[in-house]
Amino acid sequence: MKNYTVRRYHSDDFLLWNAFVGTAQNATFLFHRDFMEYHSDRFQDYSLLVFEGEKLVSILSANCTEDEVYSHGGLTYGGFVLGQTVGSDAFEMIYTAVIDFLKTASKKQLIIKEMLPFYHQTETLNFADFFIDKGAKITGTKMNLAIDFKSDYSISKSKRKHYRRLQSEGLVVKKEDSFDAFWDKVLSPLLAEKYDTKPLHSLSEITFLKHKFPQNIEQYNLYRDEEILAGITIFKTQKVVKSQYGATTEKGKKHRALDYLFIHLIEEFSNTFDYFDMGTVDDHSDLGYNEGLLNQKKELGCELYSQNTYQIAL
Repeated sequence: MKNYTVRRYHSDDFLLWNAFVGTAQNATFLFHRDFMEYHSDRFQDYSLLVFEGEKLVSILSANCTEDEVYSHGGLTYGGFVLGQTVGSDAFEMIYTAVIDFLKTASKKQLIIKEMLPFYHQTETLNFADFFIDKGAKITGTKMNLAIDFKSDYSISKSKRKHYRRLQSEGLVVKKEDSFDAFWDKVLSPLLAEKYDTKPLHSLSEITFLKHKFPQNIEQYNLYRDEEILAGITIFKTQKVVKSQYGATTEKGKKHRALDYLFIHLIEEFSNTFDYFDMGTVDDHSDLGYNEGLLNQKKELGCELYSQNTYQIAL
């Protein structure tokens, strides 16, 4: 019988944790401590490490309240990150060890916002079926849109037509090291005016993360006559490129600037990545989602993927 032990993350585990993220079968740079800790002041960390004897075999990025554990409130997705050799039998024991640890700590619930399977580096476990079999409840489902570059995806004829027309109008796509123009002139004004909110990442935070992860975070802006019309902030993982932010100015809307930039990036990334994740379309409307945004992303070639949040009673 294998012996699994669980303990909480400590700052002394920084290098061990990050080395594990670099070799795991289902990790991305979002689980790196430098990414998780840029907003550590907003969350009480409750990350866990699971060992088989002396060998680290799983981690769980998490934060907590008094009696609930979330994996992880500050990340787009979470869940159990597994070592390369962990299979279904070993994972069941890892899961049991974590649940027992949380019960001993008097926690009442474990809440996991799943990572969509196309982010996994290998054909890993079916976590959705596993959690349901263990009695987990689905407490939320987000509508996530992504292009499967390996599929027979297609961009709508009308968007292709406008893209070809705009190619002769002097639009210029620039990959830039600075986020200032996009944040200050496009993204922040749009969110403030339309939704009375701010970007999830401040300008200083996204600049810090770019410095820490220069190969994973990129900014693409679209200009006409040196005036910025639109921008898309890209997060790159092993198999997936994700549009973390995308926005256009009022003038950019007249030129269909955001569509133009998306199609340009689809063509650029289609031969080097497996998926283009364009994020969720959920909102607080009566429908529960932004119908125009959903149709826009479908017309760009996206399919719908459901991202569930699981509540596991302890």
